[in-house]
Amino acid sequence: MDITLTHQPGEGRGRYLAHVAGEVDPGRLTYLSPEPGRIIVDHIVVPESLRGNGVAAVLARHVVDEARAHGFRIVPQCPYMIAQAQKHPEWSDVVEPV
Repeated sequence: MDITLTHQPGEGRGRYLAHVAGEVDPGRLTYLSPEPGRIIVDHIVVPESLRGNGVAAVLARHVVDEARAHGFRIVPQCPYMIAQAQKHPEWSDVVEPV
């Protein structure tokens, strides 16, 4: 599956989108940015038509890579991101414990 990721930052919040060819509705990871150097991942949403294709996992890995590249920490708040953080202890350099 060919996934193109984009970032839409905003004032105190933002989102990463996972665009899949032929699909109108992208998967998305939304976050709040309450302070510099820290984001709270509050939702990962994948449309029904894309479920089971690893889109949520791609979004979770991407935000971890972004945190490493840009020097911010992640506070997982959505159930999926919490579960992924628990499965990936190697993310502890950028993901805060739950």
